[in-house]
Amino acid sequence: MNMLKNLFQGNKLVIGIPYGWFLLLVAIPLLIVMKISLSEMEATSVSNMISWTNGLPTLKLNFANYQFIFSDALYVKTYISSIKYALITTLICLAIGYPFAYFMARAPKHVQPTLLMLIMLPFWTSFLLRIYAWKTLLVSNGVINNVLMSLHVINAPLEMMNNSFSLTIGMVYSYLPFMILPLYANLSKLDLRYLEAAADLGTSPFKAFWLITVPLSKAGIIAGSMLVFIPAVGEFVIPELLGGPDTLMIGRVLWDEFFSNNDWPMAAAVAVVMIALILVPMAILNKAEAKLEEA
Repeated sequence: MNMLKNLFQGNKLVIGIPYGWFLLLVAIPLLIVMKISLSEMEATSVSNMISWTNGLPTLKLNFANYQFIFSDALYVKTYISSIKYALITTLICLAIGYPFAYFMARAPKHVQPTLLMLIMLPFWTSFLLRIYAWKTLLVSNGVINNVLMSLHVINAPLEMMNNSFSLTIGMVYSYLPFMILPLYANLSKLDLRYLEAAADLGTSPFKAFWLITVPLSKAGIIAGSMLVFIPAVGEFVIPELLGGPDTLMIGRVLWDEFFSNNDWPMAAAVAVVMIALILVPMAILNKAEAKLEEA
């Protein structure tokens, strides 16, 4: 009784709640998905991994789905394409978001809440409506082409839809706030006395920015990059509405396996590999950062 009492007291309870939350909403669902990926698809359901023969349990694991994923060129190409577009989106969001976050952090205190509200304003409308808005802007007879043709800048409509351009525009627009907000939170806490000391020592503003501001904002850069890259890898709605046949991403393949082909084990295997492609580099990065901090 005393052991149970101590377990639910103080720091143990505080630590146990997030671990229990993680176990319930992340670890257990992931194990269920992995279990499905190692099963076989029967007529209307997934086969059981454990069967009983002569009163003894027999474990049957099916690795054929994983073998097919790594041997089929379509899946490999789709994974590479997903990582490529997610990386491009992250870099563009960083290039746009860092100056904007820096400007917000250096703006007067009474202006910062307004700028922050403008960043969060798109979240007040439906994500689907915002993507459809870009679709009406980028089509051949859309607003952008009509304005450019009326100004005689172009003679024929530009092909801006159902290609990598429209996909990148939509993803950057959708995920840019997730890059700006962590950067702003980090840069707003930056001690300006470091920059004043650098200026007193004769350092140019650009050199002080590169040697002081950027390293001190590394945590915000990493957080923003992860918030953009991770969901961008598995994005489904934007490639479906703005992309084309050359911009196939793993989210669409996952949808087809689940709902078109009704092959749940294959879809689960695709999801597990996608999660591994995200988590393994993150784990390596965190380990390397921990070693650097210790050094």
